[in-house]
Amino acid sequence: MTSTDSVPAERDSAPGHPDSAQKEVASPTASHAEHESLPQRVLGRTGEKVPILGLGTAPAGMGMGDSDAITLFEAAIDQGVTYIDTAPGYERAQKQLRQILPRRRDEIFLVTKTNTSDRKEAIHKLEEALRELNTDAVDLAYVHSMGNQDTDQVLSSEGALAGLREAQRRGLTRYIGVTGHSLPHRVQRVIEEDDIDVIMIALNFADRLTYGFDQSVLPAAMARNVGVAAMKVYGGAEAMKYDTTDHERRRPSAIEAVIDEFDYELALRWALSLPGVATAVVGMYTHQELRQNIEWARGARPLDEAQLQKLQTQAERLATHWGEHYGPCHEQPRWRKWLQRLRPGR
Repeated sequence: MTSTDSVPAERDSAPGHPDSAQKEVASPTASHAEHESLPQRVLGRTGEKVPILGLGTAPAGMGMGDSDAITLFEAAIDQGVTYIDTAPGYERAQKQLRQILPRRRDEIFLVTKTNTSDRKEAIHKLEEALRELNTDAVDLAYVHSMGNQDTDQVLSSEGALAGLREAQRRGLTRYIGVTGHSLPHRVQRVIEEDDIDVIMIALNFADRLTYGFDQSVLPAAMARNVGVAAMKVYGGAEAMKYDTTDHERRRPSAIEAVIDEFDYELALRWALSLPGVATAVVGMYTHQELRQNIEWARGARPLDEAQLQKLQTQAERLATHWGEHYGPCHEQPRWRKWLQRLRPGR
């Protein structure tokens, strides 16, 4: 699964005035900045100030040509979207980023991931990612998708977090954390049993009815001052597929498959109003999507009761249609796991 979203460029909504439930600080003007800076928040215990809108690179790496992707990355950084999230699994994304890092590395907060439970493999995957990115270190490295990992192993002395901590000592990453799309209790367990810096979790107004990361994981993170990045704020791409055909410029969002007319600004504002959330990571295909998301982020403010009620009605419809579209919400009984192993493919 990917960590990014896409929002229809065609939708339009007038943003309001900047306001937020989180403490925000003025962002410095970058050397290449051409536009008004984005509001920033502190990313938990890291103390780092990051923009409230981050760029996910799955759409670029899996659905855009290199030149278009590079131009989009440059435009995002110029406009203050300096939190850049990538992963080895996003096909060409890291190779695209390597084209701009020599001249833009100091301006961005760079994030990548290791999709493994094993210590040695986590170190190896991070080293490979750094070579592909053509940089000495990232700012944050995640153990990716805890719903697909062995939590006991991840937390062990031979687990992936131990590997990332070793990489941290070697200067390959400044901070470490985990991501979670499904099985929220696994992320909560890592927060409570380990000393991680940041989590990135699926947070949107509809999936809260299925996964409830905001109700269980967010309080645990806030209690330990763990930084929080929100992903899937628009539900992700339809069917979680980000690669485009020759006739597509972008993939539709999961919301578009269910609701024709939707106010995406409300979804972003909902995520950014959650206590503890520092940034919302959104994947984008076009400059129009970039401009629209930046406009909404600059105008982000808490939702009023009427807007919350509108989202709640739509949330029930979407949650029913989507189901557990990121993976299971609860662990399967041990007997069912054994049965699946005995009856593969059924």
